[in-house]
Parts: sequence; structure tokens; C-alpha cells
Amino acid sequence: VQLVESGGGLVQPGGSMRRSCAASGVTFSSFAMSWARQAPGKGLEWVSDIYSDGRRYYGDSMKGRFTISRDNTKNTVYLQMNSLRPEDTAVYYCAIGVSGEGFRGQGTQVTVSS
Repeated sequence: VQLVESGGGLVQPGGSMRRSCAASGVTFSSFAMSWARQAPGKGLEWVSDIYSDGRRYYGDSMKGRFTISRDNTKNTVYLQMNSLRPEDTAVYYCAIGVSGEGFRGQGTQVTVSS
């Protein structure tokens, strides 16, 4: 099983960024996928889930700003992040399963700063 994440980096407050996570070694379409993040000095925070049937759920501070999606033909899950805030700065992980608690990718830093 492998999760390869892309995207990430530095963005200004109010900006947007899209993260991608390509899965291999699993029957991707059968699994829920999720995103989680970890800010410096803090624990893992759940960001969003997308189920195999397309249902989507978000953490409270992400609602209306983040959008999770998936492309089962590409075995890829995406996280579109808009209206980014400095407090969104964290290492972002994709995961197989919900709540970010399953097998996770390597994580990528997202820094929101002017």
C-alpha cells in the first residue's frame, strides 16, 4: 500500500491550494479516504472524510472553505483549500479510512503566511 501526496508549500492568507493523494496497492474505490493535519506542537486534527459512495464530511473550521473530492479512475483523493488562514498552517496527511486514523501518507507542509 502506498499513498503519494503532492501539492503543499507556501501560500498567502486568503489564498488557495489543492492537495492530491494518489493511492496504490488498494482497491481505492472501495475505501473511504480522509485528510488530517498536524500543526506545530499540536495533535493530529481531522480535516475531512469522503466515503466510497461520495458522502463528504468536514471539521467545523474547514466547512465552507475546504472541499474534498475523489477520482476513482485515477485512485486519487483531492483537498481543495480556499480562504486559507495562518492557523491552517500544518503538515497535511491523506489517509485510507476515515478520521485520518488509518494508513497515512508521508505528509506535506502547508504554510499560510504573508
